[in-house]
Amino acid sequence: MTKSAENQPDWNAIAEKFDTWLPQIKPVGDAMLIKLNAGKGDKILDVASGTGEPAISLSQQMHGEVMITGVDAAAGMVKVANAKVKEQALNNIQFSTMPVESLTFNEAIFDKVLCRFGVMLFANPQQGANELFRVLKPGGRYVLAVWGEAETMPTMHWSYQVFKGKVPDEELPPLAKITSMGAPGAIETLLENAGFSDINVERITFHYHFDSFDDYWQVVESSDILKQQYDALPESDRQSIRNEVARFAQVHVTGEGLRIPHEYLLVWGDK
Repeated sequence: MTKSAENQPDWNAIAEKFDTWLPQIKPVGDAMLIKLNAGKGDKILDVASGTGEPAISLSQQMHGEVMITGVDAAAGMVKVANAKVKEQALNNIQFSTMPVESLTFNEAIFDKVLCRFGVMLFANPQQGANELFRVLKPGGRYVLAVWGEAETMPTMHWSYQVFKGKVPDEELPPLAKITSMGAPGAIETLLENAGFSDINVERITFHYHFDSFDDYWQVVESSDILKQQYDALPESDRQSIRNEVARFAQVHVTGEGLRIPHEYLLVWGDK
């Protein structure tokens, strides 16, 4: 796995495995699509679409009555998304490899713009936000989701804590980057600087739900989301990492299994 900018996972390398997380973040996409309120004939851009969500769910909900373009900077993610489109015979959606900082679309071409958990990961968040403003039609709607502050994203916070002091700082999980838009006023300032004036922000808590800690840890390991950190450790230390995370997780074990609260910001408005 090649090292990504600012300690991010290698999204190309984990693309085939990323869908193991989709059931956990599906509620976020569902909430975004309600706010988007897509209408028949809309041209919609899904930015940082990863392996295709929530764009594919939107395509299915609208029964082909919208045209959706998805873009992601990671070619591996786009490959997986396009394979789903082909398998499901969706003819109103296409995905392309394209960084948000240099979108190739004309100005004011899309009726709606979506971005789930992408803004804070942009190589240049301000340039990315500027591009979203540029390609959205006047009166068009945007809907974004970004993670909250570090303490409200337990799974990433746990990983950061257990690896801190065990691997070099440059190998630590990218907690600061992933939660960089969660601080009060951060996303509003970014969007205002891009030209947006209608900005609505709602902080929402949802839960990752696993039958047990073992099930959660299996997803962590099978997705390779912490591969960079594991590769920086002696293999003999891996069990201790798991045990430390298990201690953090214990407080969230309920009669219904492991329920881990996470906070995100749902952000929307019209241009």
